[in-house]
Amino acid sequence: MTNETNMSPERPTAAPREPAARATRRELWAWACYDWANSAYSALSITILVYYIKAFVLPGKAGDIAWGYGIGGSMLVAAVLSPVLGALADANASKRRWLAVTALGGALASLLIGVVPTTQAGAVVALFIAAQLTFELSFGFYNGFLPELADEQEFNRVSAWGFAAGYVGGGLALAAALAVIALGPRIGLADKPTQMRVSLIIMGLWWGLFTLPTVLVLRDRSPRRAAAMPLHRAALVAFKEVIHTLRNVRQYATLTTFLAGFLLYNEGVNTVISQSSLFAMDELRMNAEELILVILMIQFAAFPGALLVGWLADRWGQKQTLMLCLACWTAILIAAYFVTTKGQFWGLAVVLALILGGTQSVSRAIMGVMTPASRTAEFMGFFSLSQKATSMVGPVLFVTIKTNYGSARLAILCLLPFILIGWAVASRIDVQRGRAEALRG
Repeated sequence: MTNETNMSPERPTAAPREPAARATRRELWAWACYDWANSAYSALSITILVYYIKAFVLPGKAGDIAWGYGIGGSMLVAAVLSPVLGALADANASKRRWLAVTALGGALASLLIGVVPTTQAGAVVALFIAAQLTFELSFGFYNGFLPELADEQEFNRVSAWGFAAGYVGGGLALAAALAVIALGPRIGLADKPTQMRVSLIIMGLWWGLFTLPTVLVLRDRSPRRAAAMPLHRAALVAFKEVIHTLRNVRQYATLTTFLAGFLLYNEGVNTVISQSSLFAMDELRMNAEELILVILMIQFAAFPGALLVGWLADRWGQKQTLMLCLACWTAILIAAYFVTTKGQFWGLAVVLALILGGTQSVSRAIMGVMTPASRTAEFMGFFSLSQKATSMVGPVLFVTIKTNYGSARLAILCLLPFILIGWAVASRIDVQRGRAEALRG
């Protein structure tokens, strides 16, 4: 339930924007199901996949470089494509189709990583990059459905439930992978590389199968904004619309400020998530099973964390809740520099779990509130753009410092400026003003 009092400074004074028609429970569950589906990739990639690449495909520094630069490069390409594809999806009312292509394509690439032998290092890395790229691209279309399914009174709750479902789904997929590794010798999987390859096949199957309810149930609610046209013409129209939006960005000044802050602090958050496994493996000598247990705990602890932050956003206000989350991230990065034992790492991981999903959820909710109703996929494409535009910087910076100075501890500390500067920029936004700008748009 949302807070109906006027205590929050973010309460709107204009009439709230309603979706085209109230979403059914079936549609909301189908939407959240994609968080459940793709979280198998996000959970297993930072545990099984990174360990598999570093230990068996490209041992040593080559594995570090392939992982860091692979993530950075895919983020850069996704940053270029997301706003154009988002505008294209709006023009043809085809978010569902593009979501199906990117999500199921990524699931197939993930599955094939487990099929290709370790001796084919180039193929493994190429499939990893393809999976990472489609994973990132899919979120622009997925997030574009949120303003169509929930009104502004429900953004926080629906967004939080999506992230919560994702953490449970990712946790269960990770538990299945842990079972394969633990029971491997008993079920005919004697060596560790084979156990991990089976786990990666599970990752792809989970992502693909649980995406099906989303793409079969959801429908684009926004009207088609252009007559049917060939793909190349539609892409040209979409590109011109993106340029038009950039030229008129002052109309959405609050949204622009938020995206700039989000670009920075989310860079720090995403790099911590993607590179924390390297920190645990190199600084604390954690093996695959220990790493899986830590991430498994994070997956399930993040479930109540996402709901708690959604509850706080309803009652305390979205901006204030985001500021609290960023203060916690600052403390986590400073504390990580001094972590020397596995027990300390576990304690830090508990705190991280409680704010991880909440930070992402409240950010998505703020973006949804300040998005013009007629341009959901296009503006969620900009959300993805701000999320990815410099996202190669964090992983590349981390890997460069780690390989040159031999210290993941120093590399993690160098991510602190992303959080601090992003926090300072985001602190300037007025969500009520941003909502009013979206209503005028």
